Amino acid sequence: MSTVPAPFAAVEELVGVGPAPTATQRRERLRSLLSDGTLVLPGATDALGVRLIESAGFEAAYATGAGLANAQFGIPDIGLVSLGEVADHVERLASATTLPLVVDADTGFGNPVMAMRAARRLERAGAAALQLEDQDMPKRCGHFDHHELIPTQHMQAKLVAVRQALEDPATVIVARTDARSVHDIDEAISRAHAYVEAGADVIFVEAPRTVEELERVGRELRGIPLVVNVVEGGKTPQLSLEDYQQLGFGVVLFANFLLRATIRAGTDALAHLRATGETGSYADRIATWQERQTLFNLPQFSAAEAHFDAPGRTP
Repeated sequence: MSTVPAPFAAVEELVGVGPAPTATQRRERLRSLLSDGTLVLPGATDALGVRLIESAGFEAAYATGAGLANAQFGIPDIGLVSLGEVADHVERLASATTLPLVVDADTGFGNPVMAMRAARRLERAGAAALQLEDQDMPKRCGHFDHHELIPTQHMQAKLVAVRQALEDPATVIVARTDARSVHDIDEAISRAHAYVEAGADVIFVEAPRTVEELERVGRELRGIPLVVNVVEGGKTPQLSLEDYQQLGFGVVLFANFLLRATIRAGTDALAHLRATGETGSYADRIATWQERQTLFNLPQFSAAEAHFDAPGRTP
């Protein structure tokens, strides 16, 4: 499978790497991954991040809403980013990878009709899956405090509306509930069942507090693809991949691990530069020049330039 950005399919064929997968092929690939076993899903905040995820060998990527707010706007995850900003972001990420992209669509940005518009726009931007949650607007990070929820029936209506709005039947709907933070694990599981009835393909019970709660989610929702959100220092226990598998979770989400690793690496690098005024002694801790250019496919684009610039060719 090609790793050249999808919009450059013609260039890909010219340089002999084959066309990028279509949006439908990516969605079908994601559905296959969801049925095959455990999917480790890292989050990306930008095109660089999604390229790193693909280069590292992962099979899908997550367009993190919190990461978008933090990395692109320098603000917290409290519902301040607009639909237009998210759609533009998704288009950039989808264009920079061949991987299926799971998109954090927050609350759908409003009522069921607004969620229909949001789903259509994000699907057209390249989303393979849309994640919607049952928080009231403005939403907050699931590992913050003080959430408010919409009624279960309202969320069901939103899911039904989104399914009807989607143009591609292969697009995956992920339904997230934050009911554990507002009520208890019983309410979260009850809502999860209701969301499956409304057409959700995947269920995301946010922030179970204990291994026992994770076990209940896995047992009472057996047979449904389930997401566990691994937040370092958050409310859900950090376990091994094998433990999550045994508990029944088919998607292990690391939404902002890459962002937080980048923050630490960047902080350390800038502290060195501030203290020493030089970078030569730090060279073994940063990407080489060649690694950087390879990640962004400079050789392939150079070959395409040479092809089009060949003598005798008509511009």
